[in-house]
Amino acid sequence: MGLPNLRTIGFINGIFLLTLAVSMLVPVITLLIFEQPHLISGFLWSSLITFAAGLSLMSRGYARHSPLRPRDMYLLTVSSWIVVGSFAALPFLFAGDSGITDAFFESMSGITATGATVLTGLDNMSPGLLIWRSLLHWLGGIGFIAMAVAILPMLRIGGMRLFQTESSDRSDKVMPRSHMVAKYMVLAYVGLSAIGVLAFWLAGMSWFDAINHCMSAIATGGFSTSDASLGNWQQPAVHWVAVLVMILGSLPFVLYVSTLRGNYLAVFRDEQVRGFFFVLLSSWLVLTLWKTLTTELPWLEALRHVAVNITSVMTTTGFAVGDYSLWGPFASMLFFYLGFVGGCSGSTAGGLKIFRFQVAYILLKVNLKQLIHPRAVVKQNYNRHRLDEDIVRSILAFSFFFTITIATLALALAFCGLDWITALTGAAATVSGVGPGMGPIIGPAGNYASLPDTAKWLLTLGMLLGRLEILTVLVLLSPLFWRH
Repeated sequence: MGLPNLRTIGFINGIFLLTLAVSMLVPVITLLIFEQPHLISGFLWSSLITFAAGLSLMSRGYARHSPLRPRDMYLLTVSSWIVVGSFAALPFLFAGDSGITDAFFESMSGITATGATVLTGLDNMSPGLLIWRSLLHWLGGIGFIAMAVAILPMLRIGGMRLFQTESSDRSDKVMPRSHMVAKYMVLAYVGLSAIGVLAFWLAGMSWFDAINHCMSAIATGGFSTSDASLGNWQQPAVHWVAVLVMILGSLPFVLYVSTLRGNYLAVFRDEQVRGFFFVLLSSWLVLTLWKTLTTELPWLEALRHVAVNITSVMTTTGFAVGDYSLWGPFASMLFFYLGFVGGCSGSTAGGLKIFRFQVAYILLKVNLKQLIHPRAVVKQNYNRHRLDEDIVRSILAFSFFFTITIATLALALAFCGLDWITALTGAAATVSGVGPGMGPIIGPAGNYASLPDTAKWLLTLGMLLGRLEILTVLVLLSPLFWRH
């Protein structure tokens, strides 16, 4: 089989770094607009270093007659997230007051769209750093969408084979050429982002806040320009726009491609999307009813607070309106559970993804029928596709390792001296990509700044594993991967 094509992988990583270096000029322009030129040097040095590193990786060229194989794609995916995350930390070092640990934690949280933060004083922070954090979310979000469609199906864990629609599927492909898929997905991502910025501005945010929050919401990241997150804006319209943009970021972008190609009902016909809305709206209804019975909030106001926070947690975004960990044991437990659910496969959201729960429910029904009628042959279909044994096997394997990863990480965090609530919810929040955990330290009203450095590095690893859906990283640890 041969070793991985390191030359081409390095070349592509170089392209990513050049893109990142150019992106670092966005904070420079922002600082010029806000008339803070004295803060520009940190971003310029970061951009120059990143640009030089990118050119260095590209200098050897690429192997023209050696196309990338599956093992190359796995290594490229993992290495690109680590390389980009490392160089994206430079502005936090040079333009901020962060140390290496905090800078890398914030950078990885941004690029993986996790939204866990170690920074405080956001309301008075440099606009350059604020826009850089949100831009990392936005770049990471579109990068993950591409990976979900192009890379994860090779491991059979992304589930995209289950979400191809009839009008766009003629030969087990979403479109005849993969570059056309990428073109339409970028078009959908940029278009939704532009509409979201305009909607946030019309709802009452400044242009700067609107741009930041839209990039964060569409990527289901969660970074804000205020320590109070969305609670800093009292306009109900702002909260409902955030809910809408978070939902749009949590739907399969492959279905947006189908919509752009003329299949306007593709999103609504998808079983996963219907399941997502069922869980989301049911959670809204249950918690709104509970909140109106236990507080004096008017029904519509309770619904708004619930909708923002439930949508934020379930889509693994991490925005908050108030400290929902103080809503009582029932609400706290519901929020904790919803963080595992996540959004749809092929979206920017994290978590286990809705389709895995739906497939598990189908398997439960099949097994119950076979217990009653042992000789019966029961068809297993999902989203107009037959559930092959390899798909079922991969879903079970991923779900197992997802749980084991959180359990192991929580145990390691407890070994670092963290209390069990912080350890368990911190592990779950980073692997699932939610961002905030529960409790007074890392809850919606807190952050990860006070944790020991060892814990921050462990949580950073959790972000990477969760964002790349674990098996993409674990396959690199197999001795078979590195054999000829």
